[in-house]
Amino acid sequence: MAAGRDAASQPAMTEDVALPPLTLADDGLETALRARLGVRAPICGVDEAGRGPWAGPVFAAAVSFEAGAAPEGLADSKMLTAERRSELAASIRDCAVWAVAFASVEEIDRLGLGRAADLAMVRAVTGLAAAPAFALVDGNRTPPGLGCEAEAVVQGDARSVSVAAASILAKTARDLLMEDLAAETPGYGWERNRGYGTPEHVEALKRLGVTQHHRRSFKPIHNMLLEGRSVTN
Repeated sequence: MAAGRDAASQPAMTEDVALPPLTLADDGLETALRARLGVRAPICGVDEAGRGPWAGPVFAAAVSFEAGAAPEGLADSKMLTAERRSELAASIRDCAVWAVAFASVEEIDRLGLGRAADLAMVRAVTGLAAAPAFALVDGNRTPPGLGCEAEAVVQGDARSVSVAAASILAKTARDLLMEDLAAETPGYGWERNRGYGTPEHVEALKRLGVTQHHRRSFKPIHNMLLEGRSVTN
């Protein structure tokens, strides 16, 4: 049975372009862990989205599949079209235990991006309806405080179905939030650039100023504030 939770109540890339040939993730890492931990041991994949943008929170997701239950076609979210990500996200939510969480812009500015991303991943893992026995985390390190045994997997979103699924949920959730913020704060093109520092975004900052959704600890935004750029609501 699927179970999910969007942990948005607690406090990408730019537009899709031509993509390289797709490499699908598989369940080899999960299978090996189940052989060691037990066939029914809950294993989750963890990934984050939104480190690079100048605006908006950093998101993370945790996804746990029963053995053999992952939908076909899972891959690194950055290698999928927006339409395919949305299709897969719906399938993941239907057949997995999952949670999505974020760390706010204020937390990014106060804690630093790395610690804020760690916090989002911990929130996602602890938000799962069933606590995992093991977490596979995309990258070269695991965040402290996950509450379970964990392993960092370099390029995990291309190697593990659980991590790939987490990358898809994190990115689709963040993209949807940026579309909402774009509607509330028009002119910056966030529905297209997702908060990244594109020429469109830079030009809008010059015209409209820095908003409450911008990461003021990021050097380009910090420099604009030092230059006396106006701040909008």
